[in-house]
Formats: sequence, structure tokens, C-alpha cells
Amino acid sequence: MRDLTILGTASQVPTRTRNHNGYLLRWDGEGFLFDPGEGTQRQMIHAGIPTSQITRICLTHVHGDHCFGLPGVLSRMALDGVAHPIHLHYPLSGEDVVRALVSVSSPGIDLRLRPHGGSGTVAEGLDVRPLKHRIETYGYRLVEPDGRTLLPERLAAAGISGPAIGRLQHEGSLAGVRLDDVSIPRPGQRFAFVMDTAPCEGAEELADGVDLLVAESTFSDDDGGLARQYRHLTAGQAGELAAGAAARTLVLTHFSSRYGEDAAPLAVQARARAADTDVIAAQDLQRVPMPRRRRWPGHGVTAPERSTAPERTALPGHAIPRAGEVTDELINGRTSDGDRVNP
Repeated sequence: MRDLTILGTASQVPTRTRNHNGYLLRWDGEGFLFDPGEGTQRQMIHAGIPTSQITRICLTHVHGDHCFGLPGVLSRMALDGVAHPIHLHYPLSGEDVVRALVSVSSPGIDLRLRPHGGSGTVAEGLDVRPLKHRIETYGYRLVEPDGRTLLPERLAAAGISGPAIGRLQHEGSLAGVRLDDVSIPRPGQRFAFVMDTAPCEGAEELADGVDLLVAESTFSDDDGGLARQYRHLTAGQAGELAAGAAARTLVLTHFSSRYGEDAAPLAVQARARAADTDVIAAQDLQRVPMPRRRRWPGHGVTAPERSTAPERTALPGHAIPRAGEVTDELINGRTSDGDRVNP
């Protein structure tokens, strides 16, 4: 299962229909909670998402609308008896704020603090890049390695079945049959999360070639001066970012309350500069599926398939398997074990 649930879409000031930020990406056996703003715990209830689905929490920066929901989420996880480790990623400069937020949450979960202070890999498949905001801010990029898709008809023609298929995948060849002979390339899927930033190289690197790009669009193109002053993107700049990166689907969010409840005009501005990218103006409790997997040219599909229309129904809650441990990189002199708090 790979999909994104929008828990909140407001920027600094929530509205009657827009909660503060919050985004839950389900990625196979992992659940990535990005920027849990105030009220995230309640939004998860509305969306039917149990806290047991969270395995990693990723903060772009420590402005309140991106992190004030953290104590509530952690406390609910303790109440729910979540047993697996929770990895909390955040900018190193936000250490004092993060520790203060953690200190007022209920104890009882295995929380691992994972601060980062520069570009790099912070977990298996998860990278960060610096953005350009008023305080230290990082975006996140999740990448699945490329693989291969087995073709049943070729396996049958080669006389390979049952446990022999696993041996072929593991060893690369079996009885004169190569894995490449009975499979086709399978591009890995890619996701990027770009919050509060002015246009910058880091945002471009994060968005490059992704299937799903979540990007802030705090201001209308008509308020470009405010966007420059406060180091945010306009809707048109978000569309331009997606087009330049050849992203397949762009989810606009983090809307200023000055535009009321209707983000459709911002979507129009983004589409005008987004080229072939699909553009979605996010709404609270909306579910956005990952676009269907790309196919390599020359393997029966001449163009990438587009995503289906996103659903607005809440997700049925169900627990995910316990996440396996991953080996984190050594980052800025800190060990991959991180700090353990609330044991």
C-alpha cells in the first residue's frame, strides 16, 4: 500500500475547514508522518488512521504550524501501546524545540531522535536537502531502488516455477537462464516533500523525477512580493518546480488563510506553469494514491500513466507490520543509533 493522506492544509492560521499541516505517507510497511501541526492527532481519528501506522516522523523545520502537533501524536502512541521504534527526523538547529515538545508528551514509546545538519541520507531510501526559509529547513525525498518485474509467460517457457523462481531472483541466473531473460526493468517509485521555501537548488534536487511531489503554495502569484519577503513559494512557482523536475503529480498545500476556503484559483496558477504535471489542490482528509508505476521505454508502454482522481473518503484503519530496523548513515558526527528517550 502506497498512498498519501492529507491531514491538514493550512499554513500559519488554520481555518474552519483547514487544519494545520499534517501528511501521512503509507509506503509498504512504513508510515511517514510529515510536519504534524496542531490538531494532527484528531485529524488522524477523522481519517481512520491508527497511530500504530507511524514508523517515522519527519519535521522540515520547527515553526509551530509544522511541529506543535508532535506532543499529542506521541502521547496517543503511548496510550495506544505502540511497541515498535519511532524515528524522529528534524534539523539539528531545532534540537531545543524538539526536546521541549517531546518532554511534554507521555512517556512509554521507543522514540529515537535523528537530527540532521546537512544534505545526505538519513535512513534507508530517505534523503534530505536544505531549503531556503527564514530558519533552517530541510525537505525530504524517498526513493525506491529500481528492480525487475518477472514475466510469467517467460518463466513458464523457461521451465522455472515454484522455489526455483526465488533462487533465480537471488542468484541472477539458474540452469542457463538469466534473470534478465524472464523479466523487464521496473523503475522505483519516488516521493518528495517540499515545505516552506523560496525557489532554490535543494527544492529542485528533491523534486527531480518524482512520481508524487508535495509542495507548499502559500501565496498566490499576485502576492509574489509577500512570498519573497517570507521565503515561500507562490502557486505558480510550485507548478514551475514540478515542471522543471518532470514530476508526475503535484499536490499543492500549506495555503494562506487570506485566500479563504477555495484553493482552486491557486491550482489554476500552478497548472499554467506545470507543463505535463498533474496538479491537485489538497483538501483536508483527502487521500492521494501514488501514481501507477512508470514503465521503461520499449517495454509496451509509450507514455507514463497518470494518477486517478484522488478520493476524499477517510481511510479504513488497520495496523501495519512491525517495521524492520534500518541502518542509518553517520551524519554530522552523530551515530546512527540516535538518542533514545521515553524508553
